[in-house]
Order: sequence, then structure tokens, then C-alpha cells
Amino acid sequence: MKDLVAIVRNQHLFAPGETVVVAVSGGADSVALLDIMTRLADERLKLIVAHLNHCLRGAESDTDEKFVADLATRYHLPFVAIRVDVASFAAAEGLSLEDAGRQARYAFFHEVARRRGATGIAVAHHLDDQAETVLIRLLRGAGATGLSAMKPSGANLVKRPLLKVSREELELYLNGRGLTWRTDETNSDTAILRNSIRHELIPVLKKYNPRVTERLAATAEILAADEELLDHLTVSSFDRLAFSANDEVVFGIEALLQEHRGLRLRLYRHGLHELRGDLMCIALTHLEAIDRLACSCRPNAGLKLPGDLRVERCYDRLSFTCAAPSAPRQWEQDVPGEGSYRLENGMTLTVRRVERPDDLATGSKRIVHLSADAAPFPWLVRPFTPGDRFTPLGMTGSQKVKELFINEKLPLHERSRVPLVFSEGEIVWVAGVRVAQKGRVTSTTGAVLRVEILDITP
Repeated sequence: MKDLVAIVRNQHLFAPGETVVVAVSGGADSVALLDIMTRLADERLKLIVAHLNHCLRGAESDTDEKFVADLATRYHLPFVAIRVDVASFAAAEGLSLEDAGRQARYAFFHEVARRRGATGIAVAHHLDDQAETVLIRLLRGAGATGLSAMKPSGANLVKRPLLKVSREELELYLNGRGLTWRTDETNSDTAILRNSIRHELIPVLKKYNPRVTERLAATAEILAADEELLDHLTVSSFDRLAFSANDEVVFGIEALLQEHRGLRLRLYRHGLHELRGDLMCIALTHLEAIDRLACSCRPNAGLKLPGDLRVERCYDRLSFTCAAPSAPRQWEQDVPGEGSYRLENGMTLTVRRVERPDDLATGSKRIVHLSADAAPFPWLVRPFTPGDRFTPLGMTGSQKVKELFINEKLPLHERSRVPLVFSEGEIVWVAGVRVAQKGRVTSTTGAVLRVEILDITP
């Protein structure tokens, strides 16, 4: 039997002493993951068990929650759970139960990570899940980016340490360790695409190649390596061919058309992502429309894309812009002292006095420590306005907050929601983005304030 602990350790996904949220449903995969994570003794990980009750199976869902709670107690680990009526959420948002459940889970895991200062979220996706994902995306018409499927270290803190381990190997591990798990009967419902692929399509494919799951996962790994190379080439070419200014991405058409079409399409994707922060609803047809615009003989023309994105051609310039939302209502919030304050943008700011920590690094941009003497109350919190400046921690000169947003690649539509925290008329924190030099904690600081911004809206 494979040494699964060694397989996870040798991927070096977790730093020594790291705080990690472990997503545990109670199924075989996540129970095995939790046990393996507790055996990474050299890493000295601080683990938090997180469970989302989907409320889809009545008493069975509640029993799953209790099973995971008991599991956390057995390992002497903190346990966090939440109940979400996924069926109602799916109906309200027009989503499938699978998509609604996934959105609810990851929103919950990230909220737990923010609250606990975790820098990793471990999920139990394994080799068979990877193979199924490749087939799902192939059936839906994905290109190489989609077919590269899941990565061991994904975006937004997510880690997948079991991608090289099969479902069968995980069950062998559990049996060898004398561990039990819960079985979700809905996993047999072939009306769900993933279940249909697992129970119907893959058995057929195994008639042609008994190791088809391993081959599909290996294909995804090869494509992921290719994607890494192509991403590097795209970013390098983007830096050479495009410039960003005033919330606009601009290409010179003459130089752009010297590049291969495949690279041009990737450059368009990159430019759109730079503006909006995601590529939701952007399909190949949109990228091809941009390319036709770039290749057109018309000196002036434009395209409107989903999500208020617009592409304009003006002679030798191809510019990408994201229409700014209507100007947000200006607001101000007074913070006279410690406490919890609900802000008008839907966020919550919490302030409390703590002992000076030995290590000021919180592992999260949403939590900072400030000197009560250097940043005295009352504070003022308000959104960004043009012309705001501050001195970032560790710097001597001031910087425009707008430049900070650009450097941090913060999408235009998110900038108006970022609260600025002021003390004595100076910014002490661009909340969730960067702390200022003013208010810094030094070796001589007495009272220390722990300040956290909670984003409780989607």
C-alpha cells in the first residue's frame, strides 16, 4: 500500500506552522485527508475542521455534521460548522444543486479562513475526481485551460494534496487505519452529471483502457504544465505589448497582429481579466470577435462584452475598458473605540485591544495590528475618493491609493467597496489591502489593537 502521508508531504503544499482549514464532509475522501493532515508531524500544522451542512437529506445531513464534530473532538481540533439551505439557494439563484453546494462550501471555507487567519484550505479532491472533471469539461467543450482541470495548489488558498491518490487507495488507507466514514446516497444519483460519468461513462471507457482514470489525470497534469508555460509567455508578451492606465488596457494593433492568433486570444483574455478580475461569461466567441475587430480594416469600431466590458478600436489602438458602476453613495462611519461596526458597504469592522503578539504577521490581509497610541481614536471610515494618498508600511514617501489598487490588480468594480480607515486625518489602513506606516506597531508600542474587516456579502 502506498505511503499516502509521504505523498502529501513530498508535494510541499504546506509551510511549517501554517494554519489550514480542512474541509471535511464525513465521506471517505475527506476523512482520509483529515487523518493524513494530522500525521504531518514535521510541519506542525494548525488544523481547523470545517463542515457545511447542506440540509438536503434531513436527519442524514445532521448525522453527517455530528459525525464530523465527533471526528474533530477525537483529533483534539477546533470544529466550525454552518447550515445552509442549499436547495433554496439553488432555486433563488437559478443554479443546479451541485453548483449551489459548491458555491456555498467555498464561501464558507474562505470565511472560516479569514476569521481564523488561515493561509490554506485543504480539500479532498483525488485522482478519480480529476479524471471526472476532465471528462465533464471535455463534454462541455473546454480548451486546454479547462482540460488542465484542478491543480494541487489552486487559487484563493485552496490546496488539493490528494490529486495523485485514487479513491480505491484512499479506502485501503482508511481500512488499514481502522477508520470509518459516512456514505452519501445522493452520490449514486446518475441524474447528476458527475455521478453519471462516474457510474456509467467511466466503466464503459475502462473496457478500452482499464487505467483510463490514471491516463485522464496524467493528461490533465501534462496540460497544466503546458498552461504554466503558456501563462508565462502570455504575461511576458502582455508586458511588452500592452499598457494599463486610467483603468484601461491598451494594445498597439500593428505590434499585436505580428503575434500568432493563439497568443492574441490569450492576450485578450489576460487583458479582460486585468480589468474585471474574472472571466465569467467570456467565451471563445467573444475572444474571436475581439480578434476580428483587431484585424478589421475599419479604423474605428467597438464591441460590448458581458459584464460591462467594452473593446474599442481607434486607428492603431485597441483599448479594453470596464464601465464603472454608477457612483456609489458616499458614506462615513465614526469609530469611537473598541467594538464591532457594520459599514454601509455591507462589511463589518471589528476592533479590540489585545496583548502585543510576538509575531505581527496574521497570515491575512483582512487582519492587522495597530498601535493605540500612534493611531488614536476616534477613527473615521469611508470609501476611497480620487486623490486619497497614504504612506504604505515600510515606505517613506506617500502613494496614491489608486496606484495601490492598480499595483494590487484590484478590479475597477471592487475599488469603491474598499474601506479606508483614518486616524487624525491620515490613512492607517486600506482595509483588506495594505496597512499604512502611521499606526504601526513597534518594539516600544504599549497598547495594541487587533483590527479585522469581514466581508459578509457575496
